[in-house]
Amino acid sequence: MRFQRQRREEVNVNLTPLIDVVFLLLIFFMVSTTFTKETHLEVDLPEAAAATPVTDVESIDILINAEGQYSVNGQALVNTQASTLRRAIAEIAGDARTLPLVITADATTPHQAVVTAMDVAGQLGFSQLSITTREPENR
Repeated sequence: MRFQRQRREEVNVNLTPLIDVVFLLLIFFMVSTTFTKETHLEVDLPEAAAATPVTDVESIDILINAEGQYSVNGQALVNTQASTLRRAIAEIAGDARTLPLVITADATTPHQAVVTAMDVAGQLGFSQLSITTREPENR
């Protein structure tokens, strides 16, 4: 009897496809993950019984009527576009970005008109922004 040694082929495990799949999964999770920084602040605002109006202070007044039309310091604007409002505010303010900016809007004004005015003021660098309100009649 002749015994021969059987030649076994060397077993190779190719790791390249496995590494490719792992990298694809890593990239997928990196791209699809959202990183949000959630901050929750609880603020207890102080109450004021009567507010004294500040006078002799130069300010920029933005008036928004019920249809969403803008008026800056009494001058009506030709349209409701943000670029027109931006130009009007920049022309009145010049380089002074520390002036108080007051937004007065009708109660039935579309919310988008007020948000647009606030956004334009923020883009121009105004930090003293206030919105006028009135006290309720039933006190």
